[in-house]
Amino acid sequence: MSRLVIVSNRVSAPTGSHSGAQGGLAVALQAALKEHGGIWFGWSGERTDHYTGDIKFTQGHGVTTATIDLEDQDIEEYYDGYANRTLWPLFHYRIDLAEYERGFEDGYQRTNERFADTVRPLIEPDDAVWIQDYHMIPLGQELRKRGVDNRMGFFLHIPWPPRRLLSTLPHAAELAETLFAYDVVGFHTREWLESFQDFATKELGAELLSDGVLKLGERTVTAIACPIGIDASEFIEASRGVQARLAHRRMRDSADGRDMIVGVDRLDYSKGLEERFLGYERFLVEHPDQRKEVFLLQIAPPSRASVESYRKIRATLDAMSGRINGAFADTDWVPIRYVNQGYSRDVLAGIYRAAKIGLVTPLRDGMNLVAKEYVAAQDPEDPGVLILSRFAGAAEQLTQAVLINPYSAEEMADAISMALAMPREERIERWRAMMDNIEREDVIWWRDRFTKVLMAA
Repeated sequence: MSRLVIVSNRVSAPTGSHSGAQGGLAVALQAALKEHGGIWFGWSGERTDHYTGDIKFTQGHGVTTATIDLEDQDIEEYYDGYANRTLWPLFHYRIDLAEYERGFEDGYQRTNERFADTVRPLIEPDDAVWIQDYHMIPLGQELRKRGVDNRMGFFLHIPWPPRRLLSTLPHAAELAETLFAYDVVGFHTREWLESFQDFATKELGAELLSDGVLKLGERTVTAIACPIGIDASEFIEASRGVQARLAHRRMRDSADGRDMIVGVDRLDYSKGLEERFLGYERFLVEHPDQRKEVFLLQIAPPSRASVESYRKIRATLDAMSGRINGAFADTDWVPIRYVNQGYSRDVLAGIYRAAKIGLVTPLRDGMNLVAKEYVAAQDPEDPGVLILSRFAGAAEQLTQAVLINPYSAEEMADAISMALAMPREERIERWRAMMDNIEREDVIWWRDRFTKVLMAA
């Protein structure tokens, strides 16, 4: 197959370790490039006084990265602004938090044009170009304007919102129409795919043909549902390593015989952390006899600190955890251990394995790979229970999880009680069904499924 040129907002040079600083997308793309070769292009995360387009190349661990620095105005308008204060909340159904500023939209377009100008010389005639996520929606169209006629695909790692919701975005039709510059567009779930098809046919006048092909004017795009997975074999190996075993032992020792519930989430309003704390508090109220038999470890590394809504959620969670601990803690027990820092993936694997329950309860999520990592880290002979929001993309695959409505504190409290009491045989049966899916539809399956459709376009 042709070389891959992958483009995403952020690029981190590969370290060769199971780095918890890297999100699921970074791990997935590195796995794809190691298998296939090519370049990963994007923003370095660094600032420059004046944009030059100078590219810094880094090679290591089977991956070549090419990064550029951005000006403060680009970061403010394109990244903090349109991407994270407009598109992110809107696509996660939080229209109340979406900010519509003309300057944000202009900065988003300008920065995508700069990306197109800079990456264009790196694209060779036989390359397949694979663009990632909501930061880069119009990039394919800009590359077409610059003469790129290679196969190009786009994958959206967050939900595609319903038509009526998306229609609140100024120039929503123009943004959606840029996706017709691609040959293939991928979504995690059938729901997100159908939402895109609905918008394209009802708002743009596109025609839905067979096999998911949409036609608009002279352009056609193949739209597919293609859920991302984890590198299952690598994660299982990491869970058996020295760091994971040490983390597992430390957590079991610190639990002092109590059952641990674990949540691992970036500090974001889409993750449902406030609702999770309320659901856990309801459990404590309704099951006083179990209070000292369990505790919640919530790991929530902060993100996007420059965005006001993220500062507010941190302050809210600080107050909630303090209030719940103040109301229920005793001299020898604290109900919530709330930690605002990240951990490496091998350490997290040990923490997951020590947890009786994995609590993954986003209000809306494109996929949520933490759910899959929790399952993959479990002891096959004595696995924990995954409680999963039905509004996470992973719920479409992990149907043997305890699926809940995260908006219902009562439902979450009931699920925690049920999971703590679940017989070992049932836990093993549920775990085995989920693990089969995770191993079958892993990150390599995701890569192969998308690129197979892309190369056939």
